[in-house]
Amino acid sequence: MTRSRWRLGALAMVLVWAVTACAGAPPTPLGSGLLLPGYDRQVRPQDDLFTFASGQWLSTTQIPADRSRYGAFDILADEADQQLRTIVEDSGARHGAAGSPDQQIGDFYASFMDTARLDALGAAPLKASLDRIDALASPSDIVRYFGVSAADSTPSPIALSVNQDARNASAYIPNVFQSGLTMPNRDYYLKSDPQFVTVRDQFRAYVARMLGLAGVANPDAAAGQVVGVENRLAQVEWTAAQDRDATATYNKFTVADATARAPGLDWKTYLDAAGVQTPDFVVAEPSFFTALGSALTTMPVADWKSYLKFKVIDDFAPYLSNDFVTARFEFRGHDLAGQQEQRPRWKRGVTAVDDSMGDLLGQRYVQRYFPPDNKRRIDALVNKLIDAYRTSINGLDWMSDSTKAEARDKLSKLAVKIGYPSKWKDYSKLRVAQNDLVGNIVRSAQLEYQRNLDRLGKPVDRDEWFTTPQTVNAYYDPSRNDITFPAAILQPPFFNTAADDAVNYGGIGAVIGHEISHAFDDQGRKFDGTGNLRDWWTPQDVQRFTARTSALAAQYSAYEPLPGEHINGELTLGENIADLSGLTVAHRAYQLSLGGRPTAVLDGFTGEQRFFLGWAQVWRGKTRDQELRVELLSDPHSPDKFRANGVVSNLPEYYAAFGVKPGDKLFRPPGDRVKIW
Repeated sequence: MTRSRWRLGALAMVLVWAVTACAGAPPTPLGSGLLLPGYDRQVRPQDDLFTFASGQWLSTTQIPADRSRYGAFDILADEADQQLRTIVEDSGARHGAAGSPDQQIGDFYASFMDTARLDALGAAPLKASLDRIDALASPSDIVRYFGVSAADSTPSPIALSVNQDARNASAYIPNVFQSGLTMPNRDYYLKSDPQFVTVRDQFRAYVARMLGLAGVANPDAAAGQVVGVENRLAQVEWTAAQDRDATATYNKFTVADATARAPGLDWKTYLDAAGVQTPDFVVAEPSFFTALGSALTTMPVADWKSYLKFKVIDDFAPYLSNDFVTARFEFRGHDLAGQQEQRPRWKRGVTAVDDSMGDLLGQRYVQRYFPPDNKRRIDALVNKLIDAYRTSINGLDWMSDSTKAEARDKLSKLAVKIGYPSKWKDYSKLRVAQNDLVGNIVRSAQLEYQRNLDRLGKPVDRDEWFTTPQTVNAYYDPSRNDITFPAAILQPPFFNTAADDAVNYGGIGAVIGHEISHAFDDQGRKFDGTGNLRDWWTPQDVQRFTARTSALAAQYSAYEPLPGEHINGELTLGENIADLSGLTVAHRAYQLSLGGRPTAVLDGFTGEQRFFLGWAQVWRGKTRDQELRVELLSDPHSPDKFRANGVVSNLPEYYAAFGVKPGDKLFRPPGDRVKIW
């Protein structure tokens, strides 16, 4: 389901937390929780905390051939995949009655794993879709096709979703977003650097290859038409940094007014075809859709038909014969992301089931792998971090009393979701056939689309989850003012009941602090405690806040992960604010938890040092250059090394813990250090 792209504060972190011994049982000494075998003692933590805490691991660990990046997050994701595989295969072995969850899960997976049948079918499962595109005869037909295709998630330049109204958080409203590009970012189409020129040549060859496999006539010429359409879209797309702006991307129009703003794009035709009955809707990027209307009337219908055929073929390629699967991997996996091998078939099958009926797997996942007590422990820790955040707000010297009162109100209304949802999605209407993989994919998408559409006119469900329990992630949702921590990220080795408090606060404490901080980052701060997009800051407070965040953006923009390629400080600003604020508040919570008691030296490190080492080892990870380039252009998160080092260079407590002095590489003059929350 499409969601606002700036909404999620996704994290891939090592999560750990200490637990007291049970009453009556002898106390078990806590270990430091430090991943010492991966440390590089030849590097000084004053110069590079990231490499000090992970250098040995980095030098001895190879990124698996089927991955573009590898680290703590990926290790836990691999474990979750293995657990889901057990669940899926157990369901298949039970041969459930028709329509039962076991039948749905088992037959869906079996349809993916039946490669002999898929190879025999070739491109046949695409025939109806390609015939539908062949029948398009006018720009109006194309707009109607965009709407119809929304129901089965077939790609088009328009992404449609029903979300909370950002200015009326108690109601749902349709939202449309720019879409339609195959490569990761508009810069892949527009930049003149040699690496982008190369990948554009690879893209054109890939398009022709896919069109040829599907039997499209004159695939080379058709590929030129496809590339022409995508280039036109890329030229008018908003940048990733622009798309983060919650205010700029909220543009509410009546259907008639939106059509007047985009001649050539009849929104009533589109919405009727999509099954959406609404007097108004929100347009995220108005100028893109104005340009799209112009492109629809000035580019030949034949070009659009070639483009739409390719988008269908590319989208369904993972569920077709091996020649389609291989071609897609060689471009998307190898050329774009640097993967050396395709992921094993069983992993891709488990992912397909998970994407299509995640809550069915989630119920079984929670029953097998999530101890109920974990939920209570994390809940208690969240409360500690919220208390520390409240203390932080009260002590700010740059925020006025009126804005502080609103900030405390928002914090008091923050909802916390841990482990798994209170109610599960219903898949009883989903028909799954063991011999129809593409049909299973389409019907699943149609069910989810209808679920999304059915929200219109109903009260907002604030208990809804936008992820599954088996997802290794965490996020903050500003429209609901809630934070979510799925079960999969709250388990060993990341949720370690035997670990020392210092490392645990640097780990899970910073994770929780990060997500809370998204409520007050450069975009989250624009929403009030009930989730409405409302300016509750005084102009003076906004000015003082912006001065601090601008300095943080400049700091990260100076980092150069690849030669000549810098972090985009504006694109990553929200996540960098959350990292800085989250670690600051986690440290405050750690100090409060000590109650003035001294801490022991464990494994040669003080409690203060272990706190920051806990933060650094969270970001232990490696990324291939191709994938790193994708992230620099489109990911709102900074690369791992700079998340670890960038934050601590601003914290006086880090300087005190490790004796950082002028001349050390992580030293920043006091006047240059950024403090926000």
